[in-house]
Amino acid sequence: MKKLLLIMCLCSGVLASAQSKITWNMGMNIAIKDFGNMHPRITVDGAGNPLVIWGKMSDASVYFSKWNGSMFTTPVKLNPTWLTVASASWMGPDIASKGDTVYVVVKQTPESDTLSHIYIMSSFDGGVTFAAPVRVDFIADSVSRFPTVTVDGSGNPIVAFMKFNSKFLSSRWVVAKSTDYGKTFSTDVKASGYSGAKAEVCDCCPGAIISSGTTSSLLYRDNLSDIRDIWTGISTTNSTSFQSGFAIDNNKWKIYYCPSSGPDGIIIGDSIYSVFMSAGSGNERTYLSTSSISNSSLKSVANLTGNVTGLSQQNFPRIASDGNAMAIVWKQTVSGNSQLPILFTNDIAKGLPSMYELVDVNDITNADVAIHRGKVFVVWEDDNSGTIKFRSGTYPTSTTSVTEDTIRHFSIYPSPVSGLLTLQFDTEIPPNSLLKISNELGETVLSQILNDSMIATVNIEGLVNGVYFIHIQTVNNIYIQKFIKQ
Repeated sequence: MKKLLLIMCLCSGVLASAQSKITWNMGMNIAIKDFGNMHPRITVDGAGNPLVIWGKMSDASVYFSKWNGSMFTTPVKLNPTWLTVASASWMGPDIASKGDTVYVVVKQTPESDTLSHIYIMSSFDGGVTFAAPVRVDFIADSVSRFPTVTVDGSGNPIVAFMKFNSKFLSSRWVVAKSTDYGKTFSTDVKASGYSGAKAEVCDCCPGAIISSGTTSSLLYRDNLSDIRDIWTGISTTNSTSFQSGFAIDNNKWKIYYCPSSGPDGIIIGDSIYSVFMSAGSGNERTYLSTSSISNSSLKSVANLTGNVTGLSQQNFPRIASDGNAMAIVWKQTVSGNSQLPILFTNDIAKGLPSMYELVDVNDITNADVAIHRGKVFVVWEDDNSGTIKFRSGTYPTSTTSVTEDTIRHFSIYPSPVSGLLTLQFDTEIPPNSLLKISNELGETVLSQILNDSMIATVNIEGLVNGVYFIHIQTVNNIYIQKFIKQ
């Protein structure tokens, strides 16, 4: 592993002086270069195992690998031969997960063909097996591009994508939702166009869909008379409609061509934290913005680093959170060398640190990050070796609560189960929380109120044999697990 450095950065706004130390492990290749390395994306399953996808441009494929406790599994090609997948260094397939439910979305090639569509592949065993691709976009003679996916509180996928008319004009972002765990999707609803009557979206910039509870945020780069700032469309109805939208970027970047770089974001409580690149200052720099959902307003925008000697370019920022912890990674070029920095805090209430750390140096094209219960996972595209690289670290968790709910996890046992199902929470559940059990069609088959306890039981003897999902709904969140009745 190359020598790592610490570099001072000058920050403002949410970028404060909090220090959170990561203890890093050595880096590794996820697979040999024969499997490709385009545009890696990472998430984690319910047990905290990293799940990684990436594209291989030479055979238009998407590959998947997961951590099995000691190593990454041999990559599996997810797309069948009839489904060729669009990927490049700056865009490609996306992945999201909740527990052992995993969704991967892809765009079929050629991208501009009205007969090429967006598909989703679903797994309900943590990526061990994936179902056959299901078409997401039913858009007649329109064209789709840049799929991105998140998971709602019930474990259903929400897919956003860019949509054009048949002449590849009238660009806008739309969202399609599933209520049966990816088997079918609703007609898409528009989620962009809030900057003015003449607004379109930046037609070669990927976006991001994020959610928390029943709130969804579609993050995208707008294009209003060549002003290409970042905006969000907001839904408070679990993506069935997007009622409002506002700018989350105040750089007023006017550019006459497409920068091929989009935003990423997370929701914590009432706040949207979004990261993006802008050259509104005259130089390509990465930023963090903080916005209020309830007030539909931007609160602050801050450059991630401020002045760094020799810095010429920054791009492709990604952000992740788990409870109070937050991590941001991006690519930057300093004195002609590419670098992979990370800004991390284990308690966002105390702000981000005044120093970033370098995860790796040289041969960085883009990266992604995930966090789970005291662990940080980073993946990146290394074009020198032609591989996807991975590095993990640990950090001390914070005791500060950001939301009213402190539950991070619950387990259920036994599974399979025939009679009495036991739920074990990692902390005391809030009073009057709602327990619901749904079948694979999303239909509620049983419900009851839970009291403030760390253990609960439910009798499922009357249910027919099959796969079910158990939902715990508190004031702020919905938690979900799967079990089998036999």
